[in-house]
Amino acid sequence: MDKLHIDEHISRQFNEELEEVRSQVLHMGGIVEEQLSNVLKVLSGENVDLYRAVIDADAQVNTLEVDIDEECTRIVVRRQPAATDLRLVMAVSKTINELERIGDEAKRVAKMFRKGLGGMLNEDIRAELLLMGELVREMLRKVLDAFARTDVDTAVDVVKADKKVDKKYKKLIKKLIKLMSSDPEVIPVVINVLWAVRALERLGDRCQNIAEHVIYLVLGMDVRHIKLDDVLAEIDAQLEPDDEE
Repeated sequence: MDKLHIDEHISRQFNEELEEVRSQVLHMGGIVEEQLSNVLKVLSGENVDLYRAVIDADAQVNTLEVDIDEECTRIVVRRQPAATDLRLVMAVSKTINELERIGDEAKRVAKMFRKGLGGMLNEDIRAELLLMGELVREMLRKVLDAFARTDVDTAVDVVKADKKVDKKYKKLIKKLIKLMSSDPEVIPVVINVLWAVRALERLGDRCQNIAEHVIYLVLGMDVRHIKLDDVLAEIDAQLEPDDEE
């Protein structure tokens, strides 16, 4: 699908402001992506001390959210954008909110492991948790790419991928419940694992939300709270060539 072209404006400075905002969103996304990558390294046992880096990065993510949101407000007041430009500003504002929450969820998982959770995971649970985490990391990578290239096709792929994350989530929950039933002594630790699993599932939801913002930015379609099949049908209908041309 062709990249969305932001209209050229009479004010060159306006163009630069919009591009700077987009760039800042991607910078923020890169930091969040690194947070998630570090969380998976902690989960795998590759480098458990990285939980500190995940937690410390949260302050930087929070600062970027505030700064970008303030710039969006200034653009609206100063430029009074319309059409695609207004959708871009709105999409940016919503996307940075989702990225900030993704950072929060990554920090939550890191804090669970700071409590000594890592050594209590059996290999089966750890493997399932890592697989789920890799699915979410791929969703985040793709949705940032979709935002950067204003690519609806990639955004739709992210929406579809959330279904896989949900399936992994349900599978893991069943395993953890079974584990608690068979050995009540592990319940306090397993509850922390449950919180970590829930955080990863929410990460997937946040990526799906960003994908929906990209679809809105490009096509002007609000696809929130619509079933996936209906979303795909609406997109196909909007993208169909005009037979009369």
